[in-house]
Amino acid sequence: MNLPSSLPRRRALASGLLGLAGLASAVMPLAATAAGCAVASGPGTTALVELYTSEGCSSCPPADAAVSRLDRTLADGARAIPIALHVDYWDSIGWKDPFAQAGFGARHSWRVATLGKRTVWTPHFFVSGAEARDWRETLSGQVARINAEPARANLALDARVGADGKLVIDARGTLAAQAAGQSAKPALYLALTESQLSSKVTRGENGGATLHHDHVVRSLIGPIDFSDGRAELHRSLALPADWKRDGLALVGFVEDETSGRVLQAATTGQCLKG
Repeated sequence: MNLPSSLPRRRALASGLLGLAGLASAVMPLAATAAGCAVASGPGTTALVELYTSEGCSSCPPADAAVSRLDRTLADGARAIPIALHVDYWDSIGWKDPFAQAGFGARHSWRVATLGKRTVWTPHFFVSGAEARDWRETLSGQVARINAEPARANLALDARVGADGKLVIDARGTLAAQAAGQSAKPALYLALTESQLSSKVTRGENGGATLHHDHVVRSLIGPIDFSDGRAELHRSLALPADWKRDGLALVGFVEDETSGRVLQAATTGQCLKG
């Protein structure tokens, strides 16, 4: 489906938590415990694979499945982190997507605007900010090209479930020397994703189907601006009772707010317990 976007503006994702009512090869693990884990990005660049999708879209289930099996379809040693952002602009056409958020539709509009375009559609893939229009044929090659680039930013993430049941997040991003003067407006983002999700759709284009999802963005924090080449965040989050702790992962990425290019990405993977 193609829909005209509104005039894009800097993401309607104010610094904070939105919507709160991975791949092991993508990071260098530092530590893992029963309560959480810490990771740091490596010397190369890990690709961020963004999918804009909706349960109301009949063309989207194959793309959702591609996100679920991405780690099995890329070349050995490929480093990519998928995130699926469910947009809300399908919600008035027969089926309200339980995972959709208005902020994700706004981010989609901004994303296409960085390419000089005004029309959004689903499913829509981007690899580190670059469009993957023919995603079945191009995803692997685009990931490989991103992986071949030296790291322009570094990330360190720590996520753990505290004694009170809240998720404690510590994140730090730093710009690499070669990127310090090249990125016009770097910002840090954190996405909390959930996998092993399913939904019985009763109306709309997918009416009668049971859909399965992985790497679904449940909340997005950012933009967190850089100062003197660094951006940091410490936050404690209350998790809804129906979120599966063993399906949660924390994804961090550094993005140039001017060009839309993603400079680096990292994930804890699904290591949260509690």
